Amino acid sequence: MRLVQDKAGSRAPRVGLFVTCLVDLMRPSIGFAALKLLEQAGCKVEVPSQTCCGQPGYNSGDRATARDLAEQVIRSFSHCDYVVAPSGSCAGMIKAHYPELFADDPNLAPKAQALAGKTHELISFLVDVMKVKSVDASFDGTVTYHDSCSGLRELKIKNQPRQLLGTVNGLTMVEMNESEVCCGFGGTFAVKYGEISNSIVEKKTGNISEAGAHTLLAGDLGCLMNMAGKLAREGKSIEVRHVAEVLAGLTDEPPIGAPRVSAQS
Repeated sequence: MRLVQDKAGSRAPRVGLFVTCLVDLMRPSIGFAALKLLEQAGCKVEVPSQTCCGQPGYNSGDRATARDLAEQVIRSFSHCDYVVAPSGSCAGMIKAHYPELFADDPNLAPKAQALAGKTHELISFLVDVMKVKSVDASFDGTVTYHDSCSGLRELKIKNQPRQLLGTVNGLTMVEMNESEVCCGFGGTFAVKYGEISNSIVEKKTGNISEAGAHTLLAGDLGCLMNMAGKLAREGKSIEVRHVAEVLAGLTDEPPIGAPRVSAQS
């Protein structure tokens, strides 16, 4: 495999893209946007064989299944210089919880710790590690941003997406009230506690609407799908997109949650 060389002739960082289950199954365009942004930053990107990060099992108390899935991730990504995910939730699972999962295993504990140490969420990796200061993208509209719980609280992601969004031509950023408050998704939480989840997301969509933005952005697809679904049920015409799609200039796909029109025979 040919390595990309920077101007100084050093090897480009080999980045393993952890696509995430939801992106793979529900919104592949986010994966392509992540790939574009990473390559533009000078990275050599690989997509190793992968399944789930194990977070649903971990959050539900099924540590055995979570460990099995985590072992697969450790094996698949061990050769990469960095592991990058377009999701604060999945990146947070690997970075914050893999070491805990294997704390009692003298063989896997150092491997889990090593993987955690080189794992990053996409936008924070671009800004904090690759020192990306701007993007070459345009977006005609007003956006507001939701800070997802895992990205904000586990990975300290707050200013990084706003910094890059500020360099997108034509984009106007407005802040919603309580942007740091949970959207009510929480993975299996939304299934187990549907009424509570609905109450939380209802307050969130109210804040989104009051911000007056045309488009809602965030860095986690689960959060975005939850908010998009509630906005649609309330009849609110606010587009919902992953921040990577806007930063990469890949906004030809319909917004998240928008009905797809199939070709007529």
